[in-house]
Amino acid sequence: MKKLLASMLAVAATALATFAIAPAQAQAEKPKDKVTLMLNWYLYSEHATFFLGKEKGFYAEEGIDLGIQEGRGSAVTAQAVAAKSATFGYIDVTTMIKAAAKGAPLKSTGVLFQVSPMSVMGLSEKNIATPKDIIGKTVAVTPGDSMSQMWPLFLKVNDIRPDQVKVVSGDGQTKLNAVANGQADLLLGYVMDQAIKLQDATGKPVTPIRFADSGVNQISSGIITHKNLLTENPDLVKRFMRASTKAAEAAEKSPEAAVDAMLKAHPKAGVRDTLIVGMKQSVALYHTQETANQRPFRVAMKNVNDSLDLLVQYGGMDASTRGKPEDYVTLDFLPN
Repeated sequence: MKKLLASMLAVAATALATFAIAPAQAQAEKPKDKVTLMLNWYLYSEHATFFLGKEKGFYAEEGIDLGIQEGRGSAVTAQAVAAKSATFGYIDVTTMIKAAAKGAPLKSTGVLFQVSPMSVMGLSEKNIATPKDIIGKTVAVTPGDSMSQMWPLFLKVNDIRPDQVKVVSGDGQTKLNAVANGQADLLLGYVMDQAIKLQDATGKPVTPIRFADSGVNQISSGIITHKNLLTENPDLVKRFMRASTKAAEAAEKSPEAAVDAMLKAHPKAGVRDTLIVGMKQSVALYHTQETANQRPFRVAMKNVNDSLDLLVQYGGMDASTRGKPEDYVTLDFLPN
């Protein structure tokens, strides 16, 4: 009798243990949401943030299976997100605003670069150090990228007519080659990306003329998504932005770890030392004075409003379709 009772108790204990474990296993085995993040360009420093977040498991912890795709310019990525072929985009937010003002169903859920890294740059030996020095020079641009979208604005703000500058077109590598070989005097690029690559390629110092220092101080890189996702699956947006915020904070603490995570995933993404320099310059653009004590992506709406003013005054945006900052950027999906 004692043996039978002991056996029954053992079976009962096993059953209870099974029921206790089952919910945990079911939760662990719950399929993750497949999410595609399309970047603004080929891999370079600032993208390392998202690879660090993925390596540290921030996205997996939020139930997200994240795929990261390279882009071919902010305008191209905006089109992909609008067509729902990418869940989120990481692009120049002012490029998205121009598209949204014309009816594209897009909205930004957070701005990471709150100071623009856009620059026109050339070898220092050319002595091109101010906007007016650009007159009569040849500039290499990539049609469709964020800088080509803002280039007319830069010229107008600095009272330079388009016909006073010669423009040649090419992809990222073609632009670098053109300046290195003397076929162009300058190129449009990010100060923490192309400026470093040009210096590495030529072994010569480079002088960037930052748009932000020359009358075009706009918000820059951030997360965008299709407006429908904000209402159809707001929880996914919140989880994605929570993971991305943690990733940005981790990159701020250790730019080196971010670069290593990207190189681990894509060994040909660049030279480690160069990428680290670029990543350190990238995290320096995460905050303005107004947002210095806040978590990444929490842009000041005044900064967005100022960017809208510039687009109306110089960037070809119709004042009648300008709208409010909240029409283009929302902070509702960011963690506190």
